[in-house]
Amino acid sequence: MKEYLPKLISVSLNFLSHFAPSYTAKLAVLLFSTPRDAQLNEEAKTYLDTANQNDVEVNDFLIKTYQWSGKKATVLLVHGWDSNSFRWKDLIERLKQQDYNIISIDAPAHGASGNKIFNAPLYSECIHEVVLKFQPSILIGHSVGGTASAIALTNYKLPTIKKLVLLGAPSNLDISVRNYVSIMNYNNKVHKAINRYYLKHFNHLPEYYCVENFYKNIEPKGLIIHDRRDNIISYKEALDIHRAYKNSELIKTIGLGHRLKSDKVYKSILNFLKA
Repeated sequence: MKEYLPKLISVSLNFLSHFAPSYTAKLAVLLFSTPRDAQLNEEAKTYLDTANQNDVEVNDFLIKTYQWSGKKATVLLVHGWDSNSFRWKDLIERLKQQDYNIISIDAPAHGASGNKIFNAPLYSECIHEVVLKFQPSILIGHSVGGTASAIALTNYKLPTIKKLVLLGAPSNLDISVRNYVSIMNYNNKVHKAINRYYLKHFNHLPEYYCVENFYKNIEPKGLIIHDRRDNIISYKEALDIHRAYKNSELIKTIGLGHRLKSDKVYKSILNFLKA
C-alpha cells in the first residue's frame, strides 16, 4: 500500500488544484514540511542521554539541545531533513577525543524538539537562538541544515562563527521544491500554488533562497564536502555553492552518498578545524 500512496496523493491534489488551489497548496506544503521518520529510537535516546540537555525557546515551541563539554572551541552540529542529533554520533566521538565543546540540536519537528512542521527559514531562526545561547565558533551543517546555517549567517551575521562546514548541502530551495513537485508528479497548478504559499507566508518565493543571496557575503572560512554520486542533492549544487562562497574550499568524495559518514570525511573536518 505504501508504494501507491505518493501516486494517490498526486492524483488527489492535482484534481483538487482545479477547484481549490490555495487549499491544495497548503496541503502540498504541509506534506513537504512534515518529516516522515525523524523521531528518536531507543538507541538514539540512550546515546543522547549521555549529553547535558537543555531546551531553547523559539517562537512558541522548544528546541532540544545536547552538550558534551570540552575545553576547546565550541562546535554546533546541525542535522538535515528526516534526521536528529544521533546522526552525528561518530563525529561527536571524534570531537570528544579532541576535547571540543560540542553542541547539537534537534530541528523543529525532529527528534525531541517541538513544532509540527519544518522548513529552512524556520530552522535558521532556531540556529540563531542556539548560537546566541552557546556562542559557538564552528558551525557544521548536513544537507538542509547547511542551507539553514547559511540563511542564519546571512540574516543574523552570527559574529561568533569563524568556520562553517557544509556536508551535502543544497544550493537553492527552488531546486528542492521542483524536485519534490517532480517526485510527486504534481501538475503546474499545484506548483504555482506552492510558490504562492511561500510568497504569502515567508515573503519570498523559493527561488529567493539561493547561493546568490545566501552565500556570496558569508565571511567565515568554509569547507564544502559533497559526494559526486549523491542521489539526493546533486554535486552540481556543491559547485554552485563553491562559486558563490568565495572563502571556501571544496572536497569531492565518491561513493559515500548523501550521508557522508566516513573516516575520510571526519578526518577532513578535524583538519579544517585545526587549521
